Amino acid sequence: MTPAAVLDAMPHRPPFRFIDEILELDEDHIVAAYRFSADADFYRGHFPGNPITPGVLLLEAMAQAGVVAHGIYLLGRAAADGPPLLTLFTDATVEFTGVVRPGQRVLIRGRKLVFRRRLLRSAVDMTLEDGAVVCSGTLSGMGVPA
Repeated sequence: MTPAAVLDAMPHRPPFRFIDEILELDEDHIVAAYRFSADADFYRGHFPGNPITPGVLLLEAMAQAGVVAHGIYLLGRAAADGPPLLTLFTDATVEFTGVVRPGQRVLIRGRKLVFRRRLLRSAVDMTLEDGAVVCSGTLSGMGVPA
């Protein structure tokens, strides 16, 4: 599958899709990018006068790239003759070490650790464009019928 086909196959749509583009994609890894829009509604309340992107949305972006999108690619290759499968996010252990401000672009890198029996476990990190690490951890997902 091409990066564009993977994006089209994702179940998420704006405003809840946190991947603008997939920069690299193969059997072992994915690199995706997303710019958090400065006018996103959640910034009005998080935190007024000093907005930052909520950690739960950073985790969602990591899961969408490192588990869902990469899982769609891997499952598409593994189950080319069977029913279509979709990878759903199931588990995470993440450490947050930085913040993302309104309008900043992040890069999300996922590296496959385990992929068997429709389970995908990945090491995923998010950085700002300057390379500053925002968060990193291990995320998992499971392929289910689409």
